[in-house]
Amino acid sequence: MKAVGIVGSPRKGGNTEILVAHCLKAIEEEGLETELIRLAGLNIAGCNACAYCLEHEGCSIKDDMPTVFEKMAAADALIVGSPVYYSSATALVRGLLERAGFMSRRGQAFAGKVGGPVVVARRAGQNFVFAEL
Repeated sequence: MKAVGIVGSPRKGGNTEILVAHCLKAIEEEGLETELIRLAGLNIAGCNACAYCLEHEGCSIKDDMPTVFEKMAAADALIVGSPVYYSSATALVRGLLERAGFMSRRGQAFAGKVGGPVVVARRAGQNFVFAEL
């Protein structure tokens, strides 16, 4: 079994990455394989609602999303981490979730998977981001 942790912070090595890595370490201690994916530095655009994915495999947008999506779809468990930016998840996470949601519709790629959100906040907005994730 494998768990994938996705870090949606644009800051490499920041609090979100530390917490997602901590979650993955606990999962590894239970004997599962893990992988950490940092969205920072990847090129993942938001969905443009072209509906290509409804009739074809994959997405019409040529970026890093197919690689990340394949890892998400192959995992048994997903952890998605995001800091709170203006009472929302980061643009990196929102773009990922938009695209993953549409791309998975054909095959229900995330059905039956275990998932967990990790939200990092200074003041407020964490409830909104938990709901998004």
